[in-house]
Amino acid sequence: MGIGSVERPRRVAVIGVGIVGACVGWNLSRRGAEVVFIDAGRPGEGVTNWSFSWVNASNKTVRRSYFDLNIAGMAAHRELAGIIGPDSWWYPGGHLRWADDPAVEAKFLKTAELLGSWGYRVEVSTGAEVRRRLEPALALPDEVPVLLYPDEAWVHGRHLVSRLVGQVVAAGGELRSDTEVRDIGTGADGSVRTVVLSDGSRLDVDLVVNAAGPGASQIAGLVARHLPMRREPGVVTRIDCARAVPIHRAMHAPHIEIRPDSDTSMVLHSREIDALIDTGEEPAELARLLYELARRAVPELADSRIAQTRVAFRPIPADGFPSAGAVPSVPGYYEAVSHSGITLGPVLGRLLAAEILGGERSESLADFRPERFPQ
Repeated sequence: MGIGSVERPRRVAVIGVGIVGACVGWNLSRRGAEVVFIDAGRPGEGVTNWSFSWVNASNKTVRRSYFDLNIAGMAAHRELAGIIGPDSWWYPGGHLRWADDPAVEAKFLKTAELLGSWGYRVEVSTGAEVRRRLEPALALPDEVPVLLYPDEAWVHGRHLVSRLVGQVVAAGGELRSDTEVRDIGTGADGSVRTVVLSDGSRLDVDLVVNAAGPGASQIAGLVARHLPMRREPGVVTRIDCARAVPIHRAMHAPHIEIRPDSDTSMVLHSREIDALIDTGEEPAELARLLYELARRAVPELADSRIAQTRVAFRPIPADGFPSAGAVPSVPGYYEAVSHSGITLGPVLGRLLAAEILGGERSESLADFRPERFPQ
């Protein structure tokens, strides 16, 4: 480089603008990259908007390194709220869990004991105490043990994505919505050079980040990479309340997950109901079942109404863990594909930006690198 010349910012195409893609792009932009967001729909309106959006590590105990990564994700959310402001997207306040089956209850309590031994904060209360101190609208027996994880939260994913994308665009980034990636071109050395879109445009880029969620395997195929993904649909229903939302935090009640979504709406999900998707049940019937389960836990919901229901496919690599980092066989191509994207988005964004622009390979991602999948 000649005297007085200025190095050109690296141009990075981030494919998929859900929570993970938005966090990666935002962190890249802050480090000086020229970011081009590309999404087949609208930012934050895919899986991110149809997720339970629960920020936690209490449900991530299958592998210690995965638990630790989710702990880092929770901390990264708190840091992000301090940087961009928490309004409209960040809702700390803890998470409640209880059961109506002794075997399930025993499993929850055993997990809580393990988490406590790992330094994760958990409190055990009775149903009566929870109604008195936290959630008076719940219908739960006086003596049932209820777990409170006070450091957990929920996130309004669409609002967070909008905030992050807006900041990137204001800093000079670009957003290409409602357009699909048709091809990723490589140079003679095999490294990424171009991205071709369904509107016919061709973008010259230095790097590509595959954050395409459920469509990530198709994007990987454009660079002749095999990224195995699970097929795991989930159904989420939003209900509108006649009055203010009667609960204040995310919770796992028996057979149903419930959280606020605004001052007058709530989100419902259940893995038990997810299991009915492939039996051919219509989404309207699945929504009705979710609503009935929610009414058992919160009787005040009797005068609410079902507003929206969506069956979405979760972005889960075949072994259940994230695929995050460079793919050595394709220079300039990176993956950012993960279930629990709501929890992990901010920390994956930070770690991947440091790797992409600074060559810093975090030990936190050692178990989750893309090369673990054979080609």
